[in-house]
Amino acid sequence: QVQLVESGGGLVQAGGSLRLSCVASGSIIRLNTMAWFRQAPGKQREMVADITSGGRTNYAESVKGRFTISRDGASNPVYLQMNSLKPEDTAVYYCNYRTPYSQSYWGRGTQVTVSS
Repeated sequence: QVQLVESGGGLVQAGGSLRLSCVASGSIIRLNTMAWFRQAPGKQREMVADITSGGRTNYAESVKGRFTISRDGASNPVYLQMNSLKPEDTAVYYCNYRTPYSQSYWGRGTQVTVSS
């Protein structure tokens, strides 16, 4: 089992910044991918960004150039730096941990609200 705890959400004005953190604990293996997803009311959960234990990153088109995912190698925590926030970024943000062996775990989420 792997437990994930997110933090750093909150209320911010459009154009502002927030930094989310995710800490994983439990049966963690070095070969993993950590990701941030988000889900807005009435919408499906969508991938925002992910990063492998080797540091390779992937971003949704809607956040490229504004958000940065980072981690220190395969270790904890994983961060999501969010700049130039827009009202459409408002959502619950979830941390995800997955491995090549089909393991996948989710955190409980942290609310991000961007006011116009």
